[in-house]
Amino acid sequence: MDTILQRFAEIEAGPKYKALASAVRGAIADQALEPGDKMPTVRDLAWAAGVTPGTVARAYTVLTDEGALEAEVGRGTFVAPPKTPVRDDIWARQTDLADPDTLSLISPRLADVGQVAAIRAALARVGEDDPLRLLSYPTRSAYRPVREAVAHWLRDVPLGGLDADDIVLAHGGQNALMVVLQAILTGPKPVILVEDLSYAGFRRAAELLRAEVVSVPMDEQGIIPEALEAAARRSGAQVLCTSPEVHNPTGIWTPQDRRQRIVEVAERAGLKIIEDDCYRLGQSNAPTYRALSPQAAWHISSISKMLTPALRVGFAVAPRGQGDTLRRSAEYGFFGLAQPLAEVTQALLTDPRTEVLAQDLKMEMGKYIRVAVNTLGAFELTWNVEVPFLWLRLPPGWRAAAFCQAAEMAGVRLRSADEFALRDGRAPHAVRIAVNAQVPIARFEAGMQVLRRLLASPPEQISV
Repeated sequence: MDTILQRFAEIEAGPKYKALASAVRGAIADQALEPGDKMPTVRDLAWAAGVTPGTVARAYTVLTDEGALEAEVGRGTFVAPPKTPVRDDIWARQTDLADPDTLSLISPRLADVGQVAAIRAALARVGEDDPLRLLSYPTRSAYRPVREAVAHWLRDVPLGGLDADDIVLAHGGQNALMVVLQAILTGPKPVILVEDLSYAGFRRAAELLRAEVVSVPMDEQGIIPEALEAAARRSGAQVLCTSPEVHNPTGIWTPQDRRQRIVEVAERAGLKIIEDDCYRLGQSNAPTYRALSPQAAWHISSISKMLTPALRVGFAVAPRGQGDTLRRSAEYGFFGLAQPLAEVTQALLTDPRTEVLAQDLKMEMGKYIRVAVNTLGAFELTWNVEVPFLWLRLPPGWRAAAFCQAAEMAGVRLRSADEFALRDGRAPHAVRIAVNAQVPIARFEAGMQVLRRLLASPPEQISV
């Protein structure tokens, strides 16, 4: 206490609570007070310093808010441990905070190739913007520069004619899907078609909208057109949700001639098409459905796999001339993105360095894919160096659920094919392996070695 009182006495100007707080900071800096030391009670320090208890309480509040002190109910106020500096070394992080011994390959985890620093810089710039922008409701005109930035970002995607008015910002790809479905579904019990194996988010969105989901058989090129026509005629479906560029979970892609046949079926059946393009890291392999069917196809994308999933920024693209319908769906649902988030998105997408970061990220993720292929290439594996997951068909003797359980017991978590099938559907004995580039590549390779050992020893071949 003596050091605090001495420093306090030396400060003559300014409010007393600020002087007292400064005195405590000085004592901590000089190590006269060390982490864990208990501070005098409010009344004791007030009496010794000749101030009111309210002055001491206010000083303690200031110091607690800034992290110099910490208060514990029933015990008192203590000098806080020093703050841990923010680390940019993402490799030093554990694989899974809940279980550091487990390698999670459930969902893709992106490497940091510089986008963390870019996001922080964009956040800082937005924080220094006109304060009135942080106190006002966003407007359509305020969002236009952001939509123009998105249109520029998507300029190499073969979408047909694209204008900023065709674009609506959403909270990630899943929210973009919901916005589109809300804009186009009609009637009390709409029906949505999906591939036999498909992104589970299609089903979840349908459940929220009380829609029925019907699966359509597929082959190595995606949806089978004849099966699509039969399902559409039988079910009276309104919408087809599909991922032709990077099919989730198998990683296959649908070539242009197959896409054209699917479009012809959709036009005959009056189906609208929603194309989910959230997993592509590289160039498109063929024109999108929006380019092939300009009046009936909707497009969904996001920055989650190309930059970061943390910001939750996605894009819904309407057919030409239907942007107002899409925009009403978003505005009535959630009034659009928060203005600061929209401005951060604009700052990122208009920075020429961001495209370099996206390319660097693709190359870094590709290194992990190659490690997986080199380790598991003897098995039935579907992969693409520009897709952040692999699809593994299990050898005889393994069932997907049993394999996932055995892998988790060995420290590796995977997704079973069952998670991508409808509840009453049938799934192959296969697993999806997502790239986790937030661990050192040697740690990832060790996980692949675990999987290889399991694959080479199906249950009936394991000696007891």
